[in-house]
Amino acid sequence: MKKTFVSVATSLALAATLTTGIAGSVFAEDAEKSVFDVEVNAEIPSPEDDDNVITVGVVPTPHGEVLEQVQEKLEEAGWKLELVTFDDYVLPNEALSSGELDANYFQHEPYLDNYNEQHGTDLVGVAAVHFEPLGIYAGKSDDLENIPDGAVFAVPNDTTNEARALLLLEANGIITLKEGVGLEATPLDVVENPHNIEFTELAAEQTAKVIVDVDFAVVNGNYAIEGGIKDKLVAIEDAESEAAQTYANLIVVNAGDEESLKTIALVNAVITDEIRDFINDTYDGGVVAVF
Repeated sequence: MKKTFVSVATSLALAATLTTGIAGSVFAEDAEKSVFDVEVNAEIPSPEDDDNVITVGVVPTPHGEVLEQVQEKLEEAGWKLELVTFDDYVLPNEALSSGELDANYFQHEPYLDNYNEQHGTDLVGVAAVHFEPLGIYAGKSDDLENIPDGAVFAVPNDTTNEARALLLLEANGIITLKEGVGLEATPLDVVENPHNIEFTELAAEQTAKVIVDVDFAVVNGNYAIEGGIKDKLVAIEDAESEAAQTYANLIVVNAGDEESLKTIALVNAVITDEIRDFINDTYDGGVVAVF
């Protein structure tokens, strides 16, 4: 069963693993509790009672598409996976923290940390699934070596993705940022701007939609896929870089649910060779598995 909510984005996250047939931890034996240390191809436990519905919030691409691949596998183990689809990044964590969802799957750790700090929530990542390289896409201009004076760049307006966009521009020699600003960078931290570029700050899901109105747009991988602009890519984060570790998209749950049976079942269904191959074969580098 699939429900769709038009103006809420959400993420999915569930975690824990099955060890020698007993539900325990999602983490590989003897590994530190890191979202990158989840056991691959672990057994999916069956529900112990009638509470067999796992409700997960996702954005459609690629998150919802990835989870659709595990529905049958979960059904075989006795679970029913219900996907709740959202179309922005504003309310998904609210839905999780309020108990409407068992998990969500849409965000990376810096975004999650920022959300928890601003809202006083206690949401935790339990498994890193994929990385969506942030890219610079051509709009009215198409050559980063010949950027027109006063060019307009659309960038995401949320704290972590905007900083990430600015760091990508700096990595490509377009601007220089104040030393040490890192993931707190904003356009106010630009100290060198030889092309006098202007920034249009928009919700992340809007950046691909304004591509015809700006010179360039910095777009999250999933929104570039949804917007059909992959062929306009001119620069991208390195999938082998530290960013791939920092910005991996997580399965997220409420603190205390990290080792629930539902979390274990969901994580074990996702962290498999089969899903790794699906991600890497389907999205042509726009989405990359990290497990």
